[in-house]
Amino acid sequence: MLVRSFSFQWVLVVVFVLIIFYENIRYNHLQEGNSKLQNALLQLKTEIKSNPIPELQPKAQSLSDNDDYVVIYNRVPKTGSTSFVGVVYDMCKKNKYHALHINVTNNMHTLTLPNQINFVRNISKWNSIKPAFYHGHMAFLDFQKFGLDSSPLYINLLRKPLDRFVSYYYFLRYGDNFRPHLIRRKHGDTKTFDECINAGQADCDPNNMWLQIPFLCGHDPACWEVGNEWALEEAKRNLQKHYLLVGVTEELSDFILTLQVVLPRFFKGAYDVFMHNNKSHLRQTTQKIDPLPETIKKIQKSVVWKMENELYNYALSQFHALKKRLINASMQDANQRFFYEKIRPK
Repeated sequence: MLVRSFSFQWVLVVVFVLIIFYENIRYNHLQEGNSKLQNALLQLKTEIKSNPIPELQPKAQSLSDNDDYVVIYNRVPKTGSTSFVGVVYDMCKKNKYHALHINVTNNMHTLTLPNQINFVRNISKWNSIKPAFYHGHMAFLDFQKFGLDSSPLYINLLRKPLDRFVSYYYFLRYGDNFRPHLIRRKHGDTKTFDECINAGQADCDPNNMWLQIPFLCGHDPACWEVGNEWALEEAKRNLQKHYLLVGVTEELSDFILTLQVVLPRFFKGAYDVFMHNNKSHLRQTTQKIDPLPETIKKIQKSVVWKMENELYNYALSQFHALKKRLINASMQDANQRFFYEKIRPK
């Protein structure tokens, strides 16, 4: 019994010695690997100091102040936007800027929140395309909401709401002279706008006029609630605070002339092109019939017409006030300059 106990103890001793021997070898191996790694890192640091590697990320392209421009024209349908954009494309090569159309899936007027973020980041950081003029049927988007210090220059055109509504009604049935062979969604429906109103059809429901307000109001869901008073006031606030210029379709030539004065980087020479290069009537709705006086009275009783018309008149008054000091400027305004003085410390 004693012999067996003694033999077992020797076995434990041998196992213990082997474990120590193995761990010692493993430790030496790790030390050797660590030493090699330290030497490699030291060599890499030395090489970087003597021969710095190029940056993997492209440097942001520097822009001159004259080129660091982004203009967004979030165009309202049937307000003369195609005629105006035709001038923009005519001038882009001559004035050396890029013109881009914003195409949203299924002609939607608002973006999802992830797409809003991507849109804002893309437009803000895409320096190689600047100066850039973006246009599309999309609601106003406040760039400052996403933490940006600078925002693009917004412009727009509004039209008398009933005129825009009637034009759109016939456009869906007969198209226009811009693409006369394209079959429109309501092709074959020959009812006049007056007949549609008398029949009480959904196509000519005055609530369908609710479009210019939400386009200037923005992406908030309340903007698209028909008859929402807050949306009207928000549209006015945005027009006054965020839009460089909002003109009216009925004075499109003056709108272009004003832009030529305010934004010559994009619109230098645009007025002459618009007036003399056969662009004044580029797109006209086919077979449009003016509504009867009784139809007009019926429409003008609707809440939506009154609200849309209020926004239109607000934009018109703002445009006239601005135009008065630019196009029809007094001698004092025409000769206005500014300079700096009393600069301290010297």
